[in-house]
Amino acid sequence: MNMDAHRKDLYPDVTASGGLGPAMRGAAQLRGCDTGLGPWAVDVVSIQTARGFLSVDPATEQRLFRLSVGIPGFDWEIGSTGDLGLLVEAVAVWREGIPLDELEERFEFMELDEFVGALERGEPASSQWAELLSSDFNRRQWNLLRRLRADEVLRDMFPTISHCAVRLCVDAMDGRSRQVLVDEVNGELYEVMRVGVPGASWVEVPAGDLIAYLRAALNEE
Repeated sequence: MNMDAHRKDLYPDVTASGGLGPAMRGAAQLRGCDTGLGPWAVDVVSIQTARGFLSVDPATEQRLFRLSVGIPGFDWEIGSTGDLGLLVEAVAVWREGIPLDELEERFEFMELDEFVGALERGEPASSQWAELLSSDFNRRQWNLLRRLRADEVLRDMFPTISHCAVRLCVDAMDGRSRQVLVDEVNGELYEVMRVGVPGASWVEVPAGDLIAYLRAALNEE
């Protein structure tokens, strides 16, 4: 009860709006900007963008909206502010794809050094390959993962394990970018499916054709 009262003191605008989602939508409407936040979002805020999922987490000890960007297995806090209006403006501009240095210059609360540094080092893809190949949980996929990572093009893709198959994504930060699923039937035969393509189904691909097939599938618009 005391915690609820304290939280209401910290976020009276959020409480009056009925949740963080409605409060952000209202603030964005007042400023004429588009956060991309769906009408279903109430207390949990997660927004898909071309540079990862943006999430907002209100702090409990002080009025502070903490903004993070993440993809499967990776998450970076990129700034915090107590100003809800400033927050929604930053989210809207992030979605528009403004260069990161301009974003940081425009919004003083943004702290992008760790995030930018990870991208410049070729992460998170390189770290993700290493993580999957060191996890006993993924031992069944190790041979396939090694084969894929050995290719100079495929090793730049972002790998995850999805229903026992390896998923390769062209752009780790954009969940809507081109993706394929690869499953090893045996050492001589694989099954591949393009993700997000209407009517797509599993296709059997001989081992000798696998790399060329995947390169082509991930290169298609």
